[in-house]
Order: sequence, then structure tokens, then C-alpha cells
Amino acid sequence: MTEIYRIAEKNIRIVSRHKSVHDLCRDYRFDGEPDFTVETTEADMAFERKKMRQPCSDSYLETLAVYRRIAEIMPRWGTVLVHGSAVAVDGEAYLFTAPSGTGKSTHAALWREVFGERAVMVNDDKPLLHISDGGVLVYGTPWNGKHRLGENIAVPLKAVCFLEQAPSNRIRPLPKPEIYAPLMRQVYRPLDPAALAETMELVGKLADSVGFFRLFCNMEREAAEIAYRGMNGIEPN
Repeated sequence: MTEIYRIAEKNIRIVSRHKSVHDLCRDYRFDGEPDFTVETTEADMAFERKKMRQPCSDSYLETLAVYRRIAEIMPRWGTVLVHGSAVAVDGEAYLFTAPSGTGKSTHAALWREVFGERAVMVNDDKPLLHISDGGVLVYGTPWNGKHRLGENIAVPLKAVCFLEQAPSNRIRPLPKPEIYAPLMRQVYRPLDPAALAETMELVGKLADSVGFFRLFCNMEREAAEIAYRGMNGIEPN
């Protein structure tokens, strides 16, 4: 099957063996000339199968393989994939990232609960970040988590927040030496050496472009309020 989709301002022709990836991407369909094409191979499928800890259908593995191929190409256009949950409030996006199981989606849900209609879920799992001299844009993508929370939108990124579970809530800004190691663990690192070099350069530019914070949180409503105030320099009540 072959369709064209517009994702993070790029027109991507996806050639697949299974229908699942096209069902996943249906809200991003586009009529126009592609910027590039991705097509999965048996080697791609074998690679994804080896990485999984449990048996998965070939159709699901192909959705992973397609996004990996996209992520390998995107750095040439200044765009990287980040594992995290991105939520926008009043037109500015906040990206929460941490190892799996820490509570990124739970924390993003708190923001939607606290801020109501002011909050929009951009992507709950694997957003794309376009990093340029003019700033950073967070893009929704079809790969938006098991609950399919996200929109086909682009929002300026205000800050990145590393989450850490704790009994009480507090937030602190991070100096640059504390940014790179946890950030690189959550950014997709291409297998292609040239794309990896481009990614490293983009990560450095990202570190210079937005605020970085660490939030110690207990996943109560107060955590969202403290995070928002801290990332916007608002004094506590």
C-alpha cells in the first residue's frame, strides 16, 4: 500500500506491506509531491522484532519500522524525535520526558485537568521537534501513544521538563551540564553516522533555545500547578 502524509511540514510517501500504518496516519493524509519515501524491508521487521520483549504482530512492527525510518531522515531538515508527552497551554508547549513508567502521560493528564480548555495535548508519546535559529516547534505525529492522545498541530516549545517521582512536589531549573545526559537518553539516536552527527548538533541548539527543568512530583494536581509556575517564573502562591 502507498499513501502520502504531511508530518512535521514534510510530505512523506509511505510504502507498506500492511494497512495498519495507513490507519494510524489517516489524519495526516496529503495530496502532493513527496519530499521523501520510506519503505520497510524484511530486515527492518527483523530489527523491530528483536527489540521487542514480547511477541507482536507484523502489522504493529511495521508501524514502528516506518517511524524509525522517518526518524533517521528527519535530522537533515532540523527535526528530531523525542520520547515524551507534549501538552500546550495558551499556545505554548511543555515537553515532559523521563524513562518509561515514570508517569509522563499521567502528569500531562494532570495539566489537562488543571488547565481545562486552555490545555491541548500535542502528542503523548513521540512528538517531533523542529529546531531552528528561530526557535523550536513541537509537532503532533500519528505515533501518539496507546491512548491516541494528540493533534495534527505545531506549537512553539516553551520548556522541557525531566520528571522524577518524589513524595512532594518541587521544580528547579537545570544548568547545561545536567541537561545533555538525560536528554540524549530520550532523543532518538539515528543509526546512520551522518544523521547522528546532525542530531547531536540539533540537541546542542535545543539546549540553547528553551528552558530545562527537573520536576520532583507525586502526581497530584499540585504537581501540574507547581510545574507551570516554575517553568514560567511565577512565584508560588
